[in-house]
Amino acid sequence: MTSTRHNPYQVTDRNLALELVRVTEAAAVAASAWTGRGQKNEADGAAVEAMRRAFDTVAINGTVVIGEGEMDEAPMLFIGENVGAGGPGMDIAVDPLEGTNLCAKNLPNALTVVALAESGNFLHAPDIYMDKIVVGPYLPEGVVDLDNSIETNLKSLAAAKKCDVSELMLCTLDRERHEELISRARAVGARVTLLSDGDVAAAIAACLDDSEIDIYVGSGGAPEGVLAAAAVRCVHGQMQGRLLFEDDGQIERARKMNPGADPSRKLALEDMARGDVLFSATGVTGGALLRGIRRSGLRTVTHSLVMRSKSGTIRFVEGHHDYQTKTW
Repeated sequence: MTSTRHNPYQVTDRNLALELVRVTEAAAVAASAWTGRGQKNEADGAAVEAMRRAFDTVAINGTVVIGEGEMDEAPMLFIGENVGAGGPGMDIAVDPLEGTNLCAKNLPNALTVVALAESGNFLHAPDIYMDKIVVGPYLPEGVVDLDNSIETNLKSLAAAKKCDVSELMLCTLDRERHEELISRARAVGARVTLLSDGDVAAAIAACLDDSEIDIYVGSGGAPEGVLAAAAVRCVHGQMQGRLLFEDDGQIERARKMNPGADPSRKLALEDMARGDVLFSATGVTGGALLRGIRRSGLRTVTHSLVMRSKSGTIRFVEGHHDYQTKTW
């Protein structure tokens, strides 16, 4: 995505950004039919199918590098699948339904998410855990570091923001593995917001001016980490990650997916998402970041976020869809 007149992506990226919104909208509307029904697999399947059909209209030659699983595990949007109607070669990272449990239980922050980059610019992350730390833009480079203690990171962040640690809000997943992290953060005075699921929205929120979240930290899915990195690139925030392995098999798989790289290395933001990136998310259930799907008669209202790293522009898009004239 260099700025040359010969780069086809340079010509089409603005249109592609809005095309991505149509993809996440379609998946969100399909998933919303299952909101609150307690059937997360059905909700996820509906989102996958709708997203796959929507990609057939997008002018790209895309390869899924972050998807629903390997070819033998997922019927659609598997890692390595080709999608799109033809055009520039792109890497695609998708989570057709980020927060399947949230959708099934009608809890906040279920999203449909897509990110695009030129081929080779996304980390190929296996479906394992990743340790993550995210803060927003306009802060000194390296203000937090994955290798530092949480106490050091919070004090450094507070100094950079010219506030007391007690004014900071840390966000993490509500998991047993984070109990020590939570306890230590509170011990130095920070407040803590706990999530039941879905850390992509939290990573984005940590980078937005009007959010109450100052820092996102903790371990969650590695594929979601790449999607979060794509979003953080678009808003010029800071993020680090590190893959967490449970056995030698996972290490070997990560090594094969990224030849020549140390699979256990600390990942900088651009190790996970390089170059110019496009990102779109649509709310399925309402939350701090996006409103959920609303229906009124034959009309459905969607609320989406679309971003481009090249411009740093953040757009919130409200779509009003008339079922008398529109098909998905």
